[in-house]
Amino acid sequence: MVQKYQSPVRVYKYPFELVMAAYEKRFPTCPEIPVFLGSEILHESKSDDGAIHIIERSCKLNVDAPRLLKKIAGVEYVFFIQKNTVNWKERTLRIEAHNETFANRVVVLETCSYSVHPENEEWTCFEQSASLDIKSFFGFESTVEKIAMKQYTSNIKRGKEVIEHYLKELISQGITFIPRWTPPAVCGQAAEQAPAVGYDADAVPIETGARGTTKEQTGSSCPPAEAVSPDADKLDADYIERYLGQLTPMQESCLIRLRQWLQETHKGKIPKDEHILRFLRARDFNIDKAREMLCQSLSWRKQYQVDYILQSWRPPALLDEYYTGGWHYQDRDGRPLYILRLGQMDTKGLVKALGEESLLRHVLSINEEGQKRCEENTNLFGRPITSWTCLVDLEGLNMRHLWRPGVKALLRIIEVVEDNYPETLGRLLIVRAPRVFPVLWTLVSPFINENTRQKFLIYSGNNYQGPGGLVDYVDKEVIPDFLGGDCMCTVPEGGLVPKSLYQTDEETENADHIRLWTETIYHSASVLRGAPHEIVVEILEGESVITWDFDILKGDVVFSLFHSKRAPETSHKEATLPSTSTAGDNVQLIDKTWVLGVDYSRMESPLVCREGESIQGSHVTRWPGFYILQWKMHGPLPCSGTSLPRVDDVLASLQVSSHKCKLIYYYEVLASKDFRGSMSSLESCNSGFSQLSGATTSSNQSQSSSHLSR
Repeated sequence: MVQKYQSPVRVYKYPFELVMAAYEKRFPTCPEIPVFLGSEILHESKSDDGAIHIIERSCKLNVDAPRLLKKIAGVEYVFFIQKNTVNWKERTLRIEAHNETFANRVVVLETCSYSVHPENEEWTCFEQSASLDIKSFFGFESTVEKIAMKQYTSNIKRGKEVIEHYLKELISQGITFIPRWTPPAVCGQAAEQAPAVGYDADAVPIETGARGTTKEQTGSSCPPAEAVSPDADKLDADYIERYLGQLTPMQESCLIRLRQWLQETHKGKIPKDEHILRFLRARDFNIDKAREMLCQSLSWRKQYQVDYILQSWRPPALLDEYYTGGWHYQDRDGRPLYILRLGQMDTKGLVKALGEESLLRHVLSINEEGQKRCEENTNLFGRPITSWTCLVDLEGLNMRHLWRPGVKALLRIIEVVEDNYPETLGRLLIVRAPRVFPVLWTLVSPFINENTRQKFLIYSGNNYQGPGGLVDYVDKEVIPDFLGGDCMCTVPEGGLVPKSLYQTDEETENADHIRLWTETIYHSASVLRGAPHEIVVEILEGESVITWDFDILKGDVVFSLFHSKRAPETSHKEATLPSTSTAGDNVQLIDKTWVLGVDYSRMESPLVCREGESIQGSHVTRWPGFYILQWKMHGPLPCSGTSLPRVDDVLASLQVSSHKCKLIYYYEVLASKDFRGSMSSLESCNSGFSQLSGATTSSNQSQSSSHLSR
């Protein structure tokens, strides 16, 4: 397996020329990097005007590996070939390196670049990427991979420290300014014109004194590095530290690579960096598992329009009065604090009066609000706040709370939150746990992730008072009055929900149970083996545009568009769907007796759509008639074998059934005058396409177009 690394953008608050002077001090030896034993120049060349300078070196490294492994390999040192290309005119340096030792067994490729900061020409950006592919190594492939990755990551941040070291050394020597490159003088130019300036490690052109530029002077007139991103599509190392927290080099790499993958597969809105990071942490930075979990969550968020819940969801008055939870300042670490007086809540009454759907929506809105508050506290306290604290008071908990439908609703809520809001709970403080609590804990704990369970602190009786209790995690002036504190808490006290507010059995039967967003603009459908799902669109005018937007939730399907002058007859087959999903039907329209090319014709080439993909497209109709959108099951294809597979490879493992595929779709018909040649799926005032979808593409020369997020 190919191991890859991608660094964030690291910023030096020094001009490019000064950074290059510090970089050249690393050669031919660098005591600050012990494994780097030395180097020699193999080839060197310059362009006629001195703007391009290329140096190729052989570098000798002492890899920290077991003596036995070195003896088996028959080598003491490892040699790398490094090619440096500096462009003084463009102010860039590109470094390409590959291993010379064991090149037929191990392939190590590294690319680094130095360039001018796009928003501050007195700063320099650095990026680094590498890959390791061990084809064979005397049966020690796994060991060599671990040694190589450990060695590499340990030297990544060390490299920046070395540049900083030599920059300070230059400044201590009075070298604070190096003039930029200028073209060489030509005949007839004034003699006083500045000469061409290149960089020579043995003869640094410098100026000091009044024209000197120190780090403090450079940074004083510009915004701080952590607030400036060199590129909207890239992450700055200072930004990561300021807003996301301390990450190891490999954790940074996982975040950047997953973020890049999302930018390629989701052409529209992508999650915030802290949201992506939560899924990586939930899967111990296994990028494949995190990607799988995140893709499922994104489909879920899109299907149920969770992005808009804070704007669209208004809890019923009954919830405002009887739901005993609310936000209350923050804990000692700056995390938003949510208080839940579960023991005072009539869970049975709330479920009977509102149904599980309303409770689940309310919990989702709380989680969305929690993420919003984390962002606000990050800005308020000047440090990363990525999770919140929940204080649960169990005073009053009794067997009434163990009502089976209520426990079932709780388990479902836990499952949804675990799948879609991982690593958002920083700490859970449970106080005044009664004797019945172990029974409830036995029922619930198996459904809670192990990492989450480790964040639970449980106090029985009055053990939460005094040292070792709440005061260790919550400031005394914030502790609620009902727990012996001095702070008045506005969280509702709850009480029994009047039975007169309960839904009748008939209302319960007619309600859409266990279903989020029943009013969603998307339809759901199942595609069975040998039974495609089809919808018909009747076009009365020849010049119209059919647009579509669909997501493949499970399985692989083939999408096609057909035209017929005959109205098809519906053959309806209801699909059996899990109760936790939006119900969907399987509808077949094309009669088996129809002959392609006679009874109907193909208008769109078949498009293979993989599980997890978002597809948007449009078709400009030529003739009136009946247009049939068809989705049919497609057999799995072999994976491409790349280290960062496309969504079809990544999500193949999610298929739980080889006999049924599932999708959600939306379509609409626009008059040709309302359709702009290349429009986003959001540009139509009538369109309800998701913001997570990519832009719909079209061509003036083509009658149809389709785009899929990959």
